[in-house]
Amino acid sequence: MRLPSPIEQFIAKLSELPSLGPRQATRLAFHLLRMGNISMKELGDAIHDMRTIQPCTHCFFPTQAPKSELSPHADNKDQNQKLRCHICKDPRRTPTIIMVVEKETDLISLEKSGKFNGHYFIIGEIPKTGILEEWQNLRLAHLKSLIQKELIPSAGSGHTEEIILGFNPTSVGDFSASLIARELKPFTKKISYLGRGLPTGGEIEFADDETLGSALERRS
Repeated sequence: MRLPSPIEQFIAKLSELPSLGPRQATRLAFHLLRMGNISMKELGDAIHDMRTIQPCTHCFFPTQAPKSELSPHADNKDQNQKLRCHICKDPRRTPTIIMVVEKETDLISLEKSGKFNGHYFIIGEIPKTGILEEWQNLRLAHLKSLIQKELIPSAGSGHTEEIILGFNPTSVGDFSASLIARELKPFTKKISYLGRGLPTGGEIEFADDETLGSALERRS
């Protein structure tokens, strides 16, 4: 059956999102139509506002730049140097302890546990091969540069106290962690891993706060 073109285009775009197939996308499209124009406009405005989100230049967590920095007349290079998320800007955090995670949702889950007071670094979702892609290797190089030049300038040694590899306890996660550990070993005094409070094969994103807190406390 042929649907009006705007509906078909909307369904096609929704179907590209993770965990959404054509059937679910179609249900969502008709649900939005039933909500009415006002609700659809509010949703459209919310999606439009997402365009102001940019990655933190330290950890890559999504953050919103001040309006002054979003001006079309602002210097883009200057914007990139200043953009920090609320965690990276927090002076109460310990800059010499860094946890490397795969995804933004992993960071959110770990932060909710309330057991970690260092900085984070998002490397990006690990491929099924366990080997980092080119853009992830660039992020890793960026982290090395941050450690040497920006995160701990007072130390002057180019080393952190500890780097925690907060990856899922799967064979892929363990393999990736071993590769990244080898790369980061010259830049830290200690490399640790989340404790096995996390069940083998589980995912950080879906673990409860108590489990994640235990995994942090038992890191080794």
